[in-house]
Amino acid sequence: MRSISGLMILVAAATFYLYLLSTNLPPGPKRKPSEDELEKSGEDSDPDPGLEEVRTLTFPSDLEELQELAELLKFYKTEHTAYVLLLFCSAYLYKQSFAIPGSSFLNMLAGALFGPWQGLFLACVLTTVGSTYCYLLSRTFGKQHIVRMFPDKVFLLQRKTEENRSSLFFFLLFLRFFPMTPNWFLNVTAPILNIPISIFFFSVLIGLIPYNFICVRTGVILSEISSLDDLFSWSTLMQLLAIALVALVPGALIKHYSQGTLKLDELDKNGHQLDKKLR
Repeated sequence: MRSISGLMILVAAATFYLYLLSTNLPPGPKRKPSEDELEKSGEDSDPDPGLEEVRTLTFPSDLEELQELAELLKFYKTEHTAYVLLLFCSAYLYKQSFAIPGSSFLNMLAGALFGPWQGLFLACVLTTVGSTYCYLLSRTFGKQHIVRMFPDKVFLLQRKTEENRSSLFFFLLFLRFFPMTPNWFLNVTAPILNIPISIFFFSVLIGLIPYNFICVRTGVILSEISSLDDLFSWSTLMQLLAIALVALVPGALIKHYSQGTLKLDELDKNGHQLDKKLR
């Protein structure tokens, strides 16, 4: 009971901090009023030289919301780059630390806001740090509760981890490249599996680079698309093809290595079925 209470206090404190951060935005840069706004202001009144963009920030749940949020944060970023960076990092770590699904949208937002390479760097670092926080929270507060809630899945992962203990790092890379189990579940069960935090840290950092790369590049492309014609242009199609090829190479190498080294038979057979139980 004490562990649940402590975790709830941390969640409440982090939620309150993120709420304050997202509702106390600094004054945004001025935008030019539209023609309709100028007409409504009337000819006799003094025209406002600019209007401030005001909107409540929320986590995006679809691509339309993602594009709207990206445009708004780009608007703020022109004058408040540090604040937008702090807000983005805080929101990302909040999701990762408390195992909240939806990091793909934040990865795409990173690409739209910060570009392909800065966005990829941010996504990799924040994914790794947030996953490590999740590991520590699970080790401190949730180990017994996770075992009680997902006994079959934990038992299977424990057995396969012990069978691959001599190649533990490559086993973890395989699970990240080919996610038979959701990443959030790997994060919360890692302490139960007695995975050293150093191995866990670098397996997340390296293992999620292809996934982060795909999401960030997709965000860059979406931020540049204004119509369906742009989506099916040769430039966009070639970028998508390059993304697919780059993402496939490390996965193919790990899979080739795993065939002769890792013991994955039962995990490969039951992984997808157990994955459905977690969703």
